[in-house]
Amino acid sequence: MISVIVASIVAFVLSSTYYALLTPTEKRLLGERAPERGDRPPPPKILLELARSIVVATVIAGLARYAGLTGMSQVLILGLVLWVGFPAVLLTGSMMWEKTPAVTAALHAGDWLIKILAISAIVGAWL
Repeated sequence: MISVIVASIVAFVLSSTYYALLTPTEKRLLGERAPERGDRPPPPKILLELARSIVVATVIAGLARYAGLTGMSQVLILGLVLWVGFPAVLLTGSMMWEKTPAVTAALHAGDWLIKILAISAIVGAWL
């Protein structure tokens, strides 16, 4: 369980840093079409984002244990497969059906890749 908590906190910090660094580029590339995220999220959104990270870390840890995976490399492969199967598929769908700009979808895809791989590495290190 400690791996889930550590992984969730690390994922949250990485994600926050990622968006802080790359949102200005998204705004520059998209201009008025860029989504407005504000400067700093309110505390309820921060807590909700931490809860989302806990859910993702719990799912990855549970799948890794259920599959009998041992070690970081095996769980990283699981993480990559999960990223392709879920965030990547969902974000390409949002571009097709909801007209989400490719820049925004790529920004989110990169965030999810970093989060899932970080969580996978930490969970895998504890297995």
